[in-house]
Amino acid sequence: MKRRAPRGIGWERILARLVLEVGLPKPVIEHPFAKPLGRRHRFDLAWPERMLALEIDGGVWIRGGGRHNRGAGFLRDQEKFNLATQLGWRVLRCTPDDIRQGKALQLLRANLQ
Repeated sequence: MKRRAPRGIGWERILARLVLEVGLPKPVIEHPFAKPLGRRHRFDLAWPERMLALEIDGGVWIRGGGRHNRGAGFLRDQEKFNLATQLGWRVLRCTPDDIRQGKALQLLRANLQ
């Protein structure tokens, strides 16, 4: 059975709750990481003290592509991830399917322990 994010909640909050349930460190949801540079970029989940972030790519299977898969969105994400790397962040990426299947938690366990 596929679990969908409840309307208005989002995969960020679902994954943050699962992270806490398995005893991993609490993430910051929608963490702004480039404010000092005048940028409004945010990570879906972040552990600032570890310079680790996780982005959830939700539009992978949307017909015509989700916001992040179309030209302008893709280019904004490229700029965001390059800036994050320049600032010393490690950015992990997953999909809602990865969350449903437990793969996102496995990825986080490997990077947070």
